[in-house]
Amino acid sequence: MKKSQTPSFRGAGAAREPGTHEQRPLNAGQKPVFMGSGPGPSGRPGMTIKSWLIAALALALGALPAAADEEPKHGGSLNYMIPADAPPSFDGHRESTFATVHSVAPFYSVLIRVNPENPANTTDLVCDLCTGMPQPTDNGKTYTFKIRQDVKFHDGSLLTAADVAASYNKIVFPANGQLSARSSNYMMVDSIEAPDPSTVVFHLKFATSAFLPALADPFNFIYEKAILDKDPRWYEKNILGSGPFKFAGYETGQSIKGERDPNYYHKGLPYLDGFTGIYAEKQAVRVEAIRSDRAAIEFRSMPPAARDELVKALGDKITVQESDWNVASAVTPNHKKKPFDDPRVRRALTLAIDRWQSAPAISKIAIVKTVGGIVFPGSPLAANKEELEQLAGFWPDIEKSRAEARRLLKEAGAEGLSFELLNRNVDQPFKYVATWLIDEWSKIGLHVKQRVVPTGPWFEAMRNGDFDVVLEAPGHGMVNPLLDLQKALPATVASENYGNYDDPQEVAIYDKMLHETDPARQRQQMREFEKYVLDDQAHMLWVLWWHRVVPYRSYVKGFKIAPTHFINQDLAQIWLDK
Repeated sequence: MKKSQTPSFRGAGAAREPGTHEQRPLNAGQKPVFMGSGPGPSGRPGMTIKSWLIAALALALGALPAAADEEPKHGGSLNYMIPADAPPSFDGHRESTFATVHSVAPFYSVLIRVNPENPANTTDLVCDLCTGMPQPTDNGKTYTFKIRQDVKFHDGSLLTAADVAASYNKIVFPANGQLSARSSNYMMVDSIEAPDPSTVVFHLKFATSAFLPALADPFNFIYEKAILDKDPRWYEKNILGSGPFKFAGYETGQSIKGERDPNYYHKGLPYLDGFTGIYAEKQAVRVEAIRSDRAAIEFRSMPPAARDELVKALGDKITVQESDWNVASAVTPNHKKKPFDDPRVRRALTLAIDRWQSAPAISKIAIVKTVGGIVFPGSPLAANKEELEQLAGFWPDIEKSRAEARRLLKEAGAEGLSFELLNRNVDQPFKYVATWLIDEWSKIGLHVKQRVVPTGPWFEAMRNGDFDVVLEAPGHGMVNPLLDLQKALPATVASENYGNYDDPQEVAIYDKMLHETDPARQRQQMREFEKYVLDDQAHMLWVLWWHRVVPYRSYVKGFKIAPTHFINQDLAQIWLDK
């Protein structure tokens, strides 16, 4: 398909979807777990001693990223699976789904990004199009970026600061009738200008540490200003960037293809000659494609059973990388439905859940694993285990916790309460987590039925307030806690909060934290916010954080797992050892 052709689009999976047995959050910058994933000799049924030894051999020989002394090889084409039928559009500024990023990120450049050599640490930000990470001026309210002068779009046009400014103005200040999925992330931005072809200046309303991570969002593709001036929606149906690969073809519902740009500005990259992304919604199709070597990898994640199946079948031909994932299973009570307007009842719900003891077992069958609070466990702002254990729902003594839950229910006149849990018709991990929660709540005398509906009606019910309690999955493309936790703010501030409550005190705590630039004080304020939301008011219940599992063919090198399935997807560092 030529770049000017107009493909048709169909729906894709939502981006906002996406547990080691030790229940401690990761420290900042801690490396992800790289592991072969077969169970032990006494592990789950169906795994023989022989198959377990094969899995162990895979761990010993192949389940690590490429060694530092391995010389990358140029050439070859990567086939990878995209777990969707098609992207809703090609425009990264408009969309919030992995189906768009996994399809088109290789064609585009960004201003700054998480370091592709160290994607596990999402605080390690580096330039892509800029020449150096700037120090802010004007008391943290002005950021001046110098732009490389050796970058060309794939149509031969020189990329300048004007293109960068035009792209971010489209993202931050969308014109009437245009959709920008993350414009609310830039409430601190006052203006964006390009005073000359090599300079972009961001002027902020107030200094905040949330700004640079927001700027590094992987959806922030740089588009050509001349095209945007003619048609701001052109990029929804067309592809033209300055990234490591040129667009080579697209078949709706089938595949998308790219070929190496020999003039890419990061010299020596990319290593691949090209790639083909293959669309397939069904997990069985994707697993079989990797097993039969028709594809080498799926970048999103697979459940533990699929991982084990591939390791058992292919041994050291499969490598597995795993990491905490910036998506959580969370419960939202509808504050407009009695008795969930009572914080005692909401608090009882979280006190009943034995996160510490249950996580190891459920992580064997579902893509959840790590116990954590409202902040992604790998962040410097996250609570450590000792801090978590002070919060309702995270106490180490579950019997004490459940006794308090029963006392609160009795005091609120809600003993033996019956209610309905709204859930999404998706197995991983929604149905698994919901089944576990219902069992946990039964232990304090609650009677819970599950209402499982498809994705569309699930969203509709949440937006209309047609539920008692709902299981959600707050998740984000970039680890940026100050913005990520907006999900827990009232709907008057965050439209994607479905709890139907207002809380000026919560908003005041958040606003103070957002404006704080001292890391130590900000961390203290985060603990205050977390206790207020998860314990005092129990506006939402953070249950378990998701766990990303990526099994892939061992000849794929250069892949380094990140805590989100959105970053580091331009394929420039990937190479094939075959």
